[in-house]
Amino acid sequence: MITRIITMMKHLKNTQPSDIRKPTKQNYKSHNATIEHKPTRKMAADSDPESEVFEITDFTTSSEWERFISKVEEVLNEWKLIGSTSSKPVEKGIYNSGEWEEKSTEISFADFKFSISHHFLKQESCDRERSEECEEDALPLAMQDLLCMNNDFPPRAHCLVRWYGLREFVVIAPGANSDAVISESKCNLLLSSISIALGNTGCQVPLFVQIQQKWRRMYVGECQGPGVRTDFEMVHLRKVPNQYNHLSGLLDIFKSKIGCPLTPLPLVSISIRFTYVLQDWQQYSWPQQPPDIDALVGGEVGGLEFGKLPFGACEDPISELHLSATWPHLAEGIIVDNDVYSDLDPLQAPLWSVRVRKADNPQCLLGDFLSEFFKLSCRKESTDELLGKSTFEEEGKDTDISQALSKLTEPASVPIHKLSVTSMVHSAKKRIHKRRRVEESPLSNDVLNSILITLFPDAAEKATDVLEAKCSTLTGSSSSTTLSEDYTLFNQFKSAPSDSLTYKLAMCLCMVNFYHGGVKGVAHLWQEFVLEMRYRWENNFLIPGLESGSPNLKCCLLHQKLQMLNCCIERKKARDEGRKLQTSGSFSSMGVDQKSSSSDAGKKAQVQSLADGHKETDKDKREIGKSWESWSDSEDEFFECLSDTEDLKESAEESTVKEGVPKETQKVKAEGRLHQHSKLMLLHAEAPLYIPVTQEPAPMTEDMLEEQSEVLAKLGTSAEGAHLRARMQSACLLSDMESFKAANPGCSLEDFVRWYSPRDYVEEEVVDETGNTVIKGDLSPRMKIPGNMWVEAWENAKAVPARRQRRLFDDTREAEKVLHYLAIQKPADLTRHLLPCVIHAAVLKLKEEETIEDIPSVRKTIQQIISHSSKVLRYQNPEQKKVEEIISQLMSVEATIARARSLKANFAIDTCEQKDEKEELERFVSCLLEQPEVSVIGAGRGPAGRIIHKLFVNSQKLSESTEEAATTSLEDETGKASASDDHRVNAGMVSDFPPPAGREILLRTTVPRPAPYSKALPQRMYCVLLKDEFRLAGAFSSDTSFF
Repeated sequence: MITRIITMMKHLKNTQPSDIRKPTKQNYKSHNATIEHKPTRKMAADSDPESEVFEITDFTTSSEWERFISKVEEVLNEWKLIGSTSSKPVEKGIYNSGEWEEKSTEISFADFKFSISHHFLKQESCDRERSEECEEDALPLAMQDLLCMNNDFPPRAHCLVRWYGLREFVVIAPGANSDAVISESKCNLLLSSISIALGNTGCQVPLFVQIQQKWRRMYVGECQGPGVRTDFEMVHLRKVPNQYNHLSGLLDIFKSKIGCPLTPLPLVSISIRFTYVLQDWQQYSWPQQPPDIDALVGGEVGGLEFGKLPFGACEDPISELHLSATWPHLAEGIIVDNDVYSDLDPLQAPLWSVRVRKADNPQCLLGDFLSEFFKLSCRKESTDELLGKSTFEEEGKDTDISQALSKLTEPASVPIHKLSVTSMVHSAKKRIHKRRRVEESPLSNDVLNSILITLFPDAAEKATDVLEAKCSTLTGSSSSTTLSEDYTLFNQFKSAPSDSLTYKLAMCLCMVNFYHGGVKGVAHLWQEFVLEMRYRWENNFLIPGLESGSPNLKCCLLHQKLQMLNCCIERKKARDEGRKLQTSGSFSSMGVDQKSSSSDAGKKAQVQSLADGHKETDKDKREIGKSWESWSDSEDEFFECLSDTEDLKESAEESTVKEGVPKETQKVKAEGRLHQHSKLMLLHAEAPLYIPVTQEPAPMTEDMLEEQSEVLAKLGTSAEGAHLRARMQSACLLSDMESFKAANPGCSLEDFVRWYSPRDYVEEEVVDETGNTVIKGDLSPRMKIPGNMWVEAWENAKAVPARRQRRLFDDTREAEKVLHYLAIQKPADLTRHLLPCVIHAAVLKLKEEETIEDIPSVRKTIQQIISHSSKVLRYQNPEQKKVEEIISQLMSVEATIARARSLKANFAIDTCEQKDEKEELERFVSCLLEQPEVSVIGAGRGPAGRIIHKLFVNSQKLSESTEEAATTSLEDETGKASASDDHRVNAGMVSDFPPPAGREILLRTTVPRPAPYSKALPQRMYCVLLKDEFRLAGAFSSDTSFF
């Protein structure tokens, strides 16, 4: 191809000026068209002697090949790879510890796509500057790297870095969807292209072209410098030729290839590395066993034991140990290695390095638990579909339930708890259990009872007082727990505290899914859990393992729902207890004075009337006998305070003691007083200001808040919508105003503002008519705005104590909403709710195991997982792909900890008695987990080297005994004695190491090529000999000054 270009240029040079005529104006536009376009022109008259046909060959346009070369040159210029480079010699080990960078782009040869990539070791900017003031005879950096011995056999680098020791190079490879370059003509064309591009640009960075199939990793390339050139060539075979199976044969190839004309030949520097593979390297059987859940259930099961996640690998997570014995910087005549004899004994090698090969996807218990539980989120079956007919339905018994529900609204004196929904549900549950055979149940009774005791430890107590004490202890246990970093981790994950019922439920469901029935077992346990929640609501039993108070919005939604249900139970329980105290007539136990017994009866009737929320009429007298559950479920529900009777008592006493109160005030009796204010007095009445008993604001979960926000947002921005929005938000304000009016007869809005919002009551000093300075107060300007909601609410508020007001928090309705929400949850929905808790538990388990092993890299990875999880799990429905990433990271950490335990067991760290050796082994194991290859201090004579040698010896003995047993079984009985004698003789000749799995030999020298008077240039050949691969990668430099 180059010859054709030279011939074409000579043709242009020999062309006479008269042979080419200047184009005229008419055909000037077609002059620069395409190659071999032949414009013609005829004169008007054919007889004109000047009229003739002539052609112009346009050499200004380019072919596809020339465009390809131009594109390569453009990329080299864009990446600033033009000119020589000055840099320091590479440091020892920098190829492994340094940072490699890569940038690539796409180019094309006609319609054939290529990818061109620039690989380089990231160095300081001053070292990578291209300089034009370098010495004229300085060799390119690539040629200097060929002789550098600081980074032979790097464990983790590009294959060209390992073969040629380069710190920077450019590779042109076929695109992702392009065919491989296989034909010799195409390979030569590409090689010519890069040669021309390097010559035109003056680039001194090696340029390679990938040929043949990609799996063969075949590269050819070139590097050019001032007067020098290095050709990179390669040979790749499947089998090793017999004559080149040792060092002496490879030296012959190398010397014949460089063809040095000098005699004697310069000495060749040799570096050798043999790699030995230890596969059966376990000294002992792998100790990890899966947990036996039946053993846990069979005996006494504690909550912590049953809810504890398993951990560890079921098999050794390390499959192989690779030992590399290296002989660096050997002279040619020092060592002998041929087909008869070899001096290369690994025990005598000065350098040892070890790497471990990880098992592919080792089976780990924690990872299996997480994966199986996560798979439930993709299921679509409901609980009814999994377990059959709904628990709330019974054939032929629909009328019973309808009658029970209808009696909720009928005025009857029969206690409603006998026909409650819960009793019907439990009776239906019993009938279903009778109908269902034991073997059909996903969970056995033993397992189910053990789990329920784990979740509800108060159920094991029979005495009611003990049960209530334990409930209160469990409810407030979280507040007394030390707020450590691990405990408060649920705030970041939006899960639940590690000692809560939700957390334990997640652990039990995870274990049931893995060991007991899968998704059906989960549905069965969840069904029983929902029934237990309804039972506790109907019977006023607090739910253990939950914080008291409003739902914690930092926890998952399911935990908030359970807290909401607990709030409902607390309100209902307090109201029922207050009802019982009122109807029992035990005022004496509340500290009522015996002298006012006659008036107590009237007050008792008044309390009864107030509790019913109506005036004393005949209808109300009839409804006094109605059960508390019946009227509390009606629309007009009221709030009951336990201290109301005491408030009435105090108000009665105060009315008899105070004599200076006006008659108008005495006619309206104060109700619902909590205590007297320490400073304030009523402005328009000579009476102290009393703080009223008010209703607590309604607790809300995050979905309720979102629903409320949506409703308020839909009201719009109009005046009417804004007014309606303000009224909806002022329900609590109106309730407090009514309580304040009831506790402070004769009060004004100013009195309420002074107590409720002191900043809206402005006081200032003024001078009165007599000249005295007095303090005068008035409402703030915002309170005087026309149409102010506070003024409107005050005018509409009536003097009604909190116990007679409509409840701000309808616990009955909210509890039924929560129970309905729980009942309709599918196993997939339940899994999505509890996934943050399961991931939270997995992180805690990993942190616990890491503290035992003390692995810095694992500790750092766990912190990264926590940071990543806190960003993903903060949303209610996180993306499944992101959750899968978190689970895979957790599984990777578990496998790393299992590898650390495997290495510590095989290197006998725990049994090492000498402190120095133990520390050295711990450092060695830690490096093996974090680095791709670790040097063994002292080679075969160090503490780690001796253990590795022992492992190989044991493996060889085991292999030899296995072969001997196999051979003996095939021998005849008559030849047993002689065969065993032969084996005993050969047993003494067994090597401590198996044959090397891979041999790498690196040959280097400096010789003048191609003539004796040429410049001495570096020559290098890398050889790798494997069982099914033979590769020679040569870099041969030559002087091009006179050739």
